[in-house]
Amino acid sequence: MFLATRDLVFRSKLARVVDAAGAEVTRDEAACELAVLEIESAGSTDRIKTLVARGTSVLAYGSHVRPDLLRAAREAGATAVPNSQVEERLRELLGAADPGPAARG
Repeated sequence: MFLATRDLVFRSKLARVVDAAGAEVTRDEAACELAVLEIESAGSTDRIKTLVARGTSVLAYGSHVRPDLLRAAREAGATAVPNSQVEERLRELLGAADPGPAARG
């Protein structure tokens, strides 16, 4: 799984979800089956389109106060959710169990 986020704390939380599912985070976005992208980064819509055209599933996330970016990500072919829902949605996509509040930090 490819993970693109600028927030290191958030990246750590998402990486724990990936680990719990028995998956691995890769730096090679061309070789992944699932990519998780922060949509507030420049060029994110084009990146989503490229990944989707390659056959990669994309989970995009961003602020709930930017519905325009969430909508653009959906139109580009991604599953797009607000920040508050990305961990849960990633868990669903990977088939990982919720570790509970203590493990989430």
